[in-house]
Amino acid sequence: MQTTITRAGTTGMSLCTLLALAACGSNHAPEELNQMPGYLGTITRADYDGKTNDLLTAGLGKTGLAGAVPAYANTEQPTPLELRRNAIYANYRAVLDIAANSGYGTLYGPNVDASGNVGTGEGLVAGSEYIAYADDGTGKKNVTLMVQVPASFDPDHACIVTGTSSGSRGIYGAIGSSGEWGLKKGCAVAYADKGSGTGLYVFEDDSVNLQNGLRAGRVAAGKNALFAPDLSDAERLAWAGSNPNRIAFKHAHSQQNPEKDWGKVTLQAVEMAYYVLNERYGVLARDGSARVVRLTPKNTITIASSISNGAGSALLAAEQDSKGLISGVAASEPQIQPAASSAYTVRQGGAVVANPGRALFDYATYAALYQPCIASVAGNAGRCTALVAKGLLNGADLAAQQADAKQRLRAYGWLVDSDPLQAAHAGTNILVAVTYAYAYGKFSVADKVCGFTFAQTDGGGNPITFTSAQKAASFAAQNGILGNVVYENSVGGAKVYTAGVSPSNSLADQSLDGFLCLRSLATGRDTVSGANLQGTLAAQSVRVRAGMAEVAASGKLNGKPAIIVHGRSDTLIPVNHASRAYVGLNAAVEGNSQLRYIEVTNANHFDSFSSALPTLIVPLHVYLNRALDAMYAHLHAKQALPPSQVVRTVTRADASTLITNVNVPVIAATPAPGNVIGVTGTVVDIPN
Repeated sequence: MQTTITRAGTTGMSLCTLLALAACGSNHAPEELNQMPGYLGTITRADYDGKTNDLLTAGLGKTGLAGAVPAYANTEQPTPLELRRNAIYANYRAVLDIAANSGYGTLYGPNVDASGNVGTGEGLVAGSEYIAYADDGTGKKNVTLMVQVPASFDPDHACIVTGTSSGSRGIYGAIGSSGEWGLKKGCAVAYADKGSGTGLYVFEDDSVNLQNGLRAGRVAAGKNALFAPDLSDAERLAWAGSNPNRIAFKHAHSQQNPEKDWGKVTLQAVEMAYYVLNERYGVLARDGSARVVRLTPKNTITIASSISNGAGSALLAAEQDSKGLISGVAASEPQIQPAASSAYTVRQGGAVVANPGRALFDYATYAALYQPCIASVAGNAGRCTALVAKGLLNGADLAAQQADAKQRLRAYGWLVDSDPLQAAHAGTNILVAVTYAYAYGKFSVADKVCGFTFAQTDGGGNPITFTSAQKAASFAAQNGILGNVVYENSVGGAKVYTAGVSPSNSLADQSLDGFLCLRSLATGRDTVSGANLQGTLAAQSVRVRAGMAEVAASGKLNGKPAIIVHGRSDTLIPVNHASRAYVGLNAAVEGNSQLRYIEVTNANHFDSFSSALPTLIVPLHVYLNRALDAMYAHLHAKQALPPSQVVRTVTRADASTLITNVNVPVIAATPAPGNVIGVTGTVVDIPN
């Protein structure tokens, strides 16, 4: 069943009505009335029975989530319920390893309860789901917020957990991470898509995604579109005519740098949670005009949580929390960008880490130069050859060149633990570099920044159209970064970047000229010559670096307890530039902090690698759950936070071996001396 909630404003109401009768002559204290935040649009509510459909698995259960992709009754016209189901399926599997031997169903998963007990059921969670846009009235922001309230929610022991999406994902992006933990715990979960999310825009038919996943024409959608680029119809037609089959998506092309608001929208999700909970559990005011506020930050535990971009959003929300909404933080592998500072030092094994805390676009564009070389194979090593020709790489043969590339990445902040994973991340950092160039610079899709656009491509690397079925399923099937990166300036015409030939050397170098350009935008200097940029590139670099500055974290958590867990092998978000640096900045700006840092060996950014590379990787998700457990115990029962420490895991011999707690030991209440992470003044000491 689906219903909508709207609330009339208070304009014209008397003071007696607004504050209820108690405020006008009664001896009772005035009642605080529940007020809908002004930025919220219509709230849609859906109730799920936990049998045929549910909050956590969309009715699929543990078995269905581990099975084949659910089919649509009509692939050309999937229903909103089908799209929701498939979005939950795709997002759950994207952030977790759902192989049984990697811990699914034994260490985590729908059938593992809040206490870690393994059940035989499917783990469906009954409850209600509330969805609304947060917007400024223009329809251009349209950040999707969602609150899930499990049937087990107890207003006398109220808790809220945030689930801001990871990556560029849509509203269900945190369903398998903090969302699952919160629902099992009986907490309401406050989600936000961060103003990124699935917003596929197709120029040829002027079509957009709606909040419920369906497609519509831009004119018909109006202010209800998830995203539409800021182009007139004449500009759209001209672009489509000159650049057929290119697409736009919200994170890259909204021209709003959504990341600058990730903390804000996480707080808005919490405010929405308080509103719907008080509408549901508050009693009517004495005059019957509204509900009386029952749940407040004084009687509700609220943990800001999530992974990756969502975890960074949780930290930013805690920094920006001026209303006392957040009780504590439990963040995993946060994409957090500490403000530049020389006020702290990070050491590993006593050796000082050089230049910790680089910005995401800085290190992503650096990685985008060298990781494709590391991923090269004999006979197809044009990227390495071109880097050598430009004086950016050394080595007489491919093996020597790849070794030098790894060394350069280590010198730039990656750990040796990341060496085996560098090749596997080449494509990921390409997407990050191009997407964030557009986002930080607030560029239009028509700007073709450094010659890059996005499109679906065929086997020859040529842009091709999305089919009607692909467009219809885009809400569920896409991760928020859509299509492939296309290099428009390739010799011979536009090609997918892997097939791109740079004009500067006519070499099949995976579009190196374009990535050198992106790297220049990050630094303000020509990547090859070192000269200051001039003209258009200089202006674009100023815009990009201004956007980078807008997302910098202050490190000041205002005394809130927080636990960060991060994998030492993380190759996408290196610990030296994110969590370690954030701990250092926090020490410099806050002094006596309640921040704890748990660094997990053999864990990386993508848990799926624990099945693909079982001899190297264990799932980090286990430690997010444990951090949430520890934070809840601290806030609810005053248990001490665990000390900062390195947790030393044990990898498996192969993927057929069942992972157990022997492989992923607990966070120690009293870690061994050789595992203690120390913060002395502004010096962060990490043991080897």
